[in-house]
Amino acid sequence: MNHITKIKVRFGETDALGHINNSSYFAYLEDARIGFFESIGCNMSTTSWNFILASTKCDFIGQGYFNQILKITTTVTRIGNKSFQLEHEIFDDQTDRLIARGNAIIVYFDFEEQQSVVIPESLKVELERHLVASS
Repeated sequence: MNHITKIKVRFGETDALGHINNSSYFAYLEDARIGFFESIGCNMSTTSWNFILASTKCDFIGQGYFNQILKITTTVTRIGNKSFQLEHEIFDDQTDRLIARGNAIIVYFDFEEQQSVVIPESLKVELERHLVASS
């Protein structure tokens, strides 16, 4: 099952060539991750936050522009004992043209103890609802 986030590209997110600056895509992926976490019922308080970003990447497929509406799909492609992987695809909302593809490895983390911990079973169940085979 995909989680979908929509974002409107702001002028300040573009570069001198008129398209979305490559660094802006990482902010879009962060918005998609937060939306995904909210959709599966995660506590979004920074005082009880349990996720740490271990790795992220983005492949730029096409160009995006100011004022464009982007549709970002988020799925889970791997669930380990202490981490999981999210895959994102960024599309033009009107044409469904693929613009970028990214992923993130998220570690379940105890900030008080400063170490990774086993993902609770209740969270695993929610992640499994969004699990798809990796492409």
